[in-house]
Amino acid sequence: MKLLLEILLSILLHPVAMILMLINIIGRNDLDGVHKVAWSLACLLWGLGPILYILAGDGALW
Repeated sequence: MKLLLEILLSILLHPVAMILMLINIIGRNDLDGVHKVAWSLACLLWGLGPILYILAGDGALW
C-alpha cells in the first residue's frame, strides 16, 4: 500500500516527490558521491525518476 501511495505521489506531485527524494539521497550513507549525483539527475525525469528510485534504488520518499 505504501508503494502504491508513493507511486501516486510521484506522478501527481512530482516537485514534492523530487524534494523528498533529494533529502533521502543526501541522508544515505550507503551511496558514494557518483551514485548520489546519478540519482539526483534521475529524479528530474518527470514522474519516472522518483518511481525508479523507489523500485530500483532501494529508496523511500519518507
